[in-house]
Amino acid sequence: MERQEARQHKPVDTTQVLRRFRVVYSAIRGHFQEIEKKVGLGGAQVWALSVVRDNPGIGVGGVAELLDIHQSTASNLVKALMKKQLLAQERSTEDRRNVHLRIEPAGLAILEQVPGPFEGVLPRALAALPQQTLARLDDDLGTLIDILHADESAAGIPLAEL
Repeated sequence: MERQEARQHKPVDTTQVLRRFRVVYSAIRGHFQEIEKKVGLGGAQVWALSVVRDNPGIGVGGVAELLDIHQSTASNLVKALMKKQLLAQERSTEDRRNVHLRIEPAGLAILEQVPGPFEGVLPRALAALPQQTLARLDDDLGTLIDILHADESAAGIPLAEL
């Protein structure tokens, strides 16, 4: 509580905020580097593996939805994991156009080695924030994005791939 009260009375300069962005970015990057060093896969691939493990029979569209990424990005992730024989697909018996994914034993073995969380440290941290803080952060980041005139299409790219 002291820290919050101190912030309310002390003017904030841009250097301090920039430093905080660096700390956040460093934590995210460090987590993904640790995963890649440990298992040889990027963070988005590991998250996709965990989603398929937790949702047997899910399709590529479901993976895209649960990772909050574009379907073409999810398709590329799945193809790469299938090429490494970590995921397999089966055609639906009802509609041959639909594909159901399943994790292979090699994919399960990788997930056992991964330091969590699978979805990354930022989604886990955001989920732990009180709703009021999350709403304020969303508003403030929206303002920052507007000032930057940033291309919001990057919102559908996993952080591990930025």
